[in-house]
Amino acid sequence: MTDPATGPMAQRIADRIVAALAPTRLDVSNDSAQHRGHMGDDGSGETHFSVAVESAAFAGLGRVARQRLVNHALADLLAPGGIHALVIRARAPGEDA
Repeated sequence: MTDPATGPMAQRIADRIVAALAPTRLDVSNDSAQHRGHMGDDGSGETHFSVAVESAAFAGLGRVARQRLVNHALADLLAPGGIHALVIRARAPGEDA
């Protein structure tokens, strides 16, 4: 799971995904430094993220349905002024990475 030292937005992302999807694995990466000065960079250092999440909630669902579940869990954080970009890798337990 995500280390709280990675920043408050990363922790909020992790907390919301844990509450909504009860993941068996979760990694939240702050990619903001790679996008410094690009569109969506507000200078906070917490605008661009990647999540890799494994959850039984994804079993039997396609890629788009899985991404919708993650987006729903993070809806208020994805609103304007929040997360600018989010890469989602979602799988069910037992699936290949």
